[in-house]
Amino acid sequence: MTSLSSFDITKKWPAQHPDRIQLYSLPTPNGIKVSAMLEETGLAYEPHLVSFGTDDQMTPEFLSLNPNNKIPAILDPNGPDGKPLPLWESGAILIYLAEKTGQFLSAEPAKRYETIQWVMWQMGGFGPMSGQLGFFHAFAGKEFEDKRPLQRYVDEVTRLLKVLDQRLEGRAFLMGDEYTIADMCSWPWVRTIQGFYAAGDLVELGARKNVLRWFDACMKRPASEKATNIPAND
Repeated sequence: MTSLSSFDITKKWPAQHPDRIQLYSLPTPNGIKVSAMLEETGLAYEPHLVSFGTDDQMTPEFLSLNPNNKIPAILDPNGPDGKPLPLWESGAILIYLAEKTGQFLSAEPAKRYETIQWVMWQMGGFGPMSGQLGFFHAFAGKEFEDKRPLQRYVDEVTRLLKVLDQRLEGRAFLMGDEYTIADMCSWPWVRTIQGFYAAGDLVELGARKNVLRWFDACMKRPASEKATNIPAND
């Protein structure tokens, strides 16, 4: 049986099934991406809840795997060359799992890089800008008297949603008829803007008919429905 005892993170989150991918996460938009991918691929995995309420992400054990103290992170006991692989950053994890399974990322070079392009679009723009929108609209930032920061992120997320809507014109998914990691990257953020942040009206989400159609299709996938509560955060 594979041993993961040399990884300090297993001291706080012991692996009951060390032969499975260990997932350290929380059902935030970034966490949901990887949970969705694991569910979609059918890979065996063991989820571990990293609670922000108790600052689990700042513990020495978690930092031993991800020094950037962010979720999600994984520990694959069967990584390249059969060796365990610790990995963090949701986009990197999605690409790794896609290559490991041969699913949700085309092997055709042009399509592969175009898909990764949209993953990078989400990682570098849509996700971070949406997170700032949430801070200034729904959390501590809403108390700031100066509303210019809020307006900056309202404008940018509105622009990015327009880019997404244009891309989806005449396409079922970001890469056409096939659901890919590019879609998995972005729909959890649309869900959060609309739900948790209650900012849909603020960024004119209702006007983005292609986005709403696509989002509905993504959310209806059984793996997506499960992923929104993995690891369970009851």
